[in-house]
Amino acid sequence: MSEFTHFNEQGRAKMVDISEKNETIRTALAKTSVEVGKEIYEKIRQGSIGKGDVLAVAQVAGVMAAKKTADWIPMCHPLALTGVDVTFDWHTNEDNYKLNIYVKVKTKGSTGVEMEALTAASAVALTVYDMCKAVDKGMVIGPTYLMEKTGGKSGDFKRETEIE
Repeated sequence: MSEFTHFNEQGRAKMVDISEKNETIRTALAKTSVEVGKEIYEKIRQGSIGKGDVLAVAQVAGVMAAKKTADWIPMCHPLALTGVDVTFDWHTNEDNYKLNIYVKVKTKGSTGVEMEALTAASAVALTVYDMCKAVDKGMVIGPTYLMEKTGGKSGDFKRETEIE
């Protein structure tokens, strides 16, 4: 089982030892979306959801989730993040209202921040759902995926096309 770095000699899961890895600048950009109905779209845009400013609260949830990823994902290393940026854009047409969520995470360290970006994007989407569910529980979250990452031994990654 030596080719699998997340298993020990007994075949049991372990946290990978990264003490010998070089510190580099590492970034990751994750994307997810929340499809909502027209009423939720209008209420978010007007700031009239009863629980408050949906995008502001979701943005803070994303930053908090990125910082706590190691508490959620068992084999993740706790990281000193140097930046977390959550941005939004709407894609709308007559019958479709989709909030796109982008999370960029950055660190200088010995391991990447893909899981932090993906966890943060998920937390943002779940917070939007939570704040709007009293209006309509039919929202759809996802897909959630890594768009790009930089730094580290495995090099850079950039998804060629976005997933709708």
